[in-house]
Amino acid sequence: MAEEYDLVIMGGGTGGYVAAIRASQLGLKTAIVEKRELGGTCLHRGCIPSKALLRSAEVYATAKHGEEFGVMAKEIALDFKKVQERKQGIVDQLHKGVQHLMKQGKIDVFEGFGRILGPSIFSPMPGTVSVEMNNGEENAMLIPKNVIVATGSKPRTLPGLEVDGEYVMTSDEALRMESLPSSIIIVGGGVIGIEWASMLVDFGVDVTVVEYADRIVPTEDKDISKEAHKLMKKKGIKIFTGAKVMGDSLTIDNGVSIEAEHEGETKTFTADKMLVSVGREANVKNIGLENTTIEVEKGVIQTNEYYQTKESHIYAIGDVIGGMQLAHVASHEGITAVEHLADQNPEPIDYTMVSSCIYSSPEMASVGLTEAQAKEQGHNVKIGKFPFKAIGKALVFGESDGFVKIVADAENEDLLGVHMIGPHVTDMISEAGLAKVLDAASWEVAHTIHPHPTLSEAIGEAALAVDGKAIHS
Repeated sequence: MAEEYDLVIMGGGTGGYVAAIRASQLGLKTAIVEKRELGGTCLHRGCIPSKALLRSAEVYATAKHGEEFGVMAKEIALDFKKVQERKQGIVDQLHKGVQHLMKQGKIDVFEGFGRILGPSIFSPMPGTVSVEMNNGEENAMLIPKNVIVATGSKPRTLPGLEVDGEYVMTSDEALRMESLPSSIIIVGGGVIGIEWASMLVDFGVDVTVVEYADRIVPTEDKDISKEAHKLMKKKGIKIFTGAKVMGDSLTIDNGVSIEAEHEGETKTFTADKMLVSVGREANVKNIGLENTTIEVEKGVIQTNEYYQTKESHIYAIGDVIGGMQLAHVASHEGITAVEHLADQNPEPIDYTMVSSCIYSSPEMASVGLTEAQAKEQGHNVKIGKFPFKAIGKALVFGESDGFVKIVADAENEDLLGVHMIGPHVTDMISEAGLAKVLDAASWEVAHTIHPHPTLSEAIGEAALAVDGKAIHS
């Protein structure tokens, strides 16, 4: 079977299906090729299921401290089977929603594994996509005018730490756990590792984090990392930074044991299970890139600012091109790519205006430059910080740890970066994101009247603090 399309998208994850919807809106005949489920990693093995588990962990932890709110409850218990059932129910509901959107947009979905072919009888240019169908039927041949590669990524591991799904896991396997371990070693203290550490310790698991860098969440502002370290230890998480795990020391015997070099010593860590959380690698193998002139460097596809590869009719977006590797980034990259191939003249994405979030407890969120990055780029900076302990709504919530930090240019007042750690900051960061898009000055944020009592007052106070004018400090 051979069929012609204006656009074929390889991968039906967040970036791929959003790109398909935008293409449909522009009147392009569009198809998606997806080996697994529409929605991809984010919906089925990442963003959504992990946040559902985090929410259950948060509710459980809050219930155990109900007496602080005058709520006396007896025999609080965790039913992890129901936790998993709730998670899966949310995933299934959203999956049905994505399927409906494909039907609504008249987007053809081919369930199978797609590979790009070189010049052939179907087309003189590379780009025909051969789909090995899941149902065993004859390969479908899709002949597009344009292709978007949105094949995503998979969890990375370390030499010697072979994943068996029982004792050694990545986040993929951890999401499918039928019961909780009594203890766990998490190798990697980045975003995913810290989210899992926060979740599991709130579920009552004994958690140890072993991180190679000199601080956890090392991509965040140093003040955020320092505060996160303090607050995670306060929750009971044991954290070892500057620790090099020796993969060949792994032993498995009704649990796991691993050695790591830390502060000049070799330390042994033991637990029921291990979660390896050391980043993700792009899915670039066996998809036919060798049949094109597309360049792959350091494991990711190289593109221009509109996501065109060396083959001008083949684009690539999302995790497969590296960068921020966030679902919302992939979506906007997909929209930009589609609008470019459709001659809509889109503006390239400015990644300094993209917010990023960490959904641990407490949450973390940021947009723009860290203090160190701003100084490295030659800015003369001034800083405004304001603690949540001085915010009434935070005290009402019973969550007053953390702060908002604003990095501003001392010469022109430009807002360079905003960094937060504390209650519900992932829901607050979009205000700072909008301020960045509008090229706001710190004083403009300060003069925005924030309603009282709200957590967002911390943003206004931090903006005032940039010039030493904070009211409640």
